[in-house]
Amino acid sequence: MFLRFFINRLIWLVITLWVVFTVSFFLMRAVPGGPLDRERRLDPQIEKNLAARYHLDEPAWRQYLRELGNVVRGDLGYSYRMADFTVNEVIAQGLPISAALGIAALGFAVTLGVAAGVVSAVARNTVWDRALMLAATVGLAVPNFTLAGLLIILLVFLIPVFPAAGWGSGAHLVLPAISLGLPYAASIARLVRTGLLDVLNQDFVRTARAKGVPPMVVIFKHAMPMALPPVISYLGPATAGIITGSPVVEKIFAIPGVGMHFVEAAIQRDYTLAMGLVLLFTLLLYCANMLVDLGYSVLDPRVELE
Repeated sequence: MFLRFFINRLIWLVITLWVVFTVSFFLMRAVPGGPLDRERRLDPQIEKNLAARYHLDEPAWRQYLRELGNVVRGDLGYSYRMADFTVNEVIAQGLPISAALGIAALGFAVTLGVAAGVVSAVARNTVWDRALMLAATVGLAVPNFTLAGLLIILLVFLIPVFPAAGWGSGAHLVLPAISLGLPYAASIARLVRTGLLDVLNQDFVRTARAKGVPPMVVIFKHAMPMALPPVISYLGPATAGIITGSPVVEKIFAIPGVGMHFVEAAIQRDYTLAMGLVLLFTLLLYCANMLVDLGYSVLDPRVELE
């Protein structure tokens, strides 16, 4: 069953990447302007030579087939704006940094969200419950770039605890991870509270309590596995949000990850770099959703992988 699941997902991954490549290729070229457009116009002969080097003087269908063949071989080409670097090199340098930021943000969101949801469910209709759910509502309403600015003002200028920007130590990771993960922690907290309240009213939980099982054991051993599937389902879109939201946060905190390169590639019409990063984000999102499906089947054996 697992082998068939992975084969089916692999086939759909190839189809998905091809569709994303095709749509992205033609959309990027449909937008006015191009990678050779600059504030200061180049000499016509130089511009002609650059167009020939990057095959921009060929018909669109030939460019499409050429780039598709290169992508199939794993060659994403040279960046138009960073001519000394291939797209593969840019991704190899920036992906570990973005991965560290994404893992930290997701870990922060899951830890804080689950803890807040459990406390809110156990202390239902108390001051703690109302305060945590109010904080969760505020967390959902505040965008991550606004939160980043508030954190910089509070913890960099007013209380100088963390560095404002850059990369190089664990301290540089704290504020970006909080900015990126806090809105998702709020959603996870609400999901955990709702799921746990529903499970705590079921018969098997009442039976465990009647047998004298300690409250913490009832919550974490009996109730939590049944309350977590909605959270696991949410982690797929949450991972997508963290991946697509990281470019803004990386730009604000000057983190040299792939998200920052994605913003620059979009602004400067760097076709090859933008295409490589779009395919990378698609691959990461697809793998995250596949892991969510696997996690769902582990938590609930009644769920069959298809």
